[in-house]
Amino acid sequence: MARSARQKSKSGIYHIILRGANRHAIFHNDDDCIRFLEILETYKNKSNINILAWCLMGNHVHLLLKEGNEELAVTMKRIGVSYASYYNWKYKTIGHLFQDRFKSENVENDSYLLTVTRYIHQNPVKAGIVTKPEEWKWSSCQSYYKVAVTPSSLLDDEIILSMFAEGKKLDIKRFKEFNESNNEDKHMDEDIRIRLTDDEAKEEIRKSINGYQIAQVKSLPKETRNEIISKLKRVEGLTQRQISKIFEIPLSMVNRA
Repeated sequence: MARSARQKSKSGIYHIILRGANRHAIFHNDDDCIRFLEILETYKNKSNINILAWCLMGNHVHLLLKEGNEELAVTMKRIGVSYASYYNWKYKTIGHLFQDRFKSENVENDSYLLTVTRYIHQNPVKAGIVTKPEEWKWSSCQSYYKVAVTPSSLLDDEIILSMFAEGKKLDIKRFKEFNESNNEDKHMDEDIRIRLTDDEAKEEIRKSINGYQIAQVKSLPKETRNEIISKLKRVEGLTQRQISKIFEIPLSMVNRA
């Protein structure tokens, strides 16, 4: 059956989910996330899109984009092909990295625009990876809060912050209050899941610590320990508090890794 054409957004703004084929991971480390954001910025400049929000998760990406000088599907194909080429070269794999067709929803009014932005930023919180949106460095939340490690040139924050009025400091403060407010936002999502139980968390950790015993990890060299913790922080449903509790290390150590 032929696929139906996507309905054009009157505002030109779309919420997009780009998902790994068969839900497989598409980001394995920080370098992968950095590379994806570099590609995103490249095609931002080439296609003249506005990037209003993003969040990179283990096996999928959320993007909030305003269409530029070409069809959205063309821009997304360029981004997907470029990242897949990098991924297949780095990990010596072949075949499709992403599901055949990205998912998108039109964002037609200011109210929906704000809730989608909040939803994207709270994705890692609802997945149980972090306790606050700003703790996840692979979303645009830190850029909105002006504490980002990613290039500020990637984010177009004026559209969102202008809705919170009266000067930049107040904009950010009021936006932060909205961004962290409790909600039951749902947008095209199939990936948000209940947090792992402690038993599930232990089992997930055992599978991910390269043959070490759980009790050994806190005594490993700092670089090795941080590498393990950083990897575990990407496991959806596993919280930083659980990592701290199971390894018997301070939560601050987990946060810094």
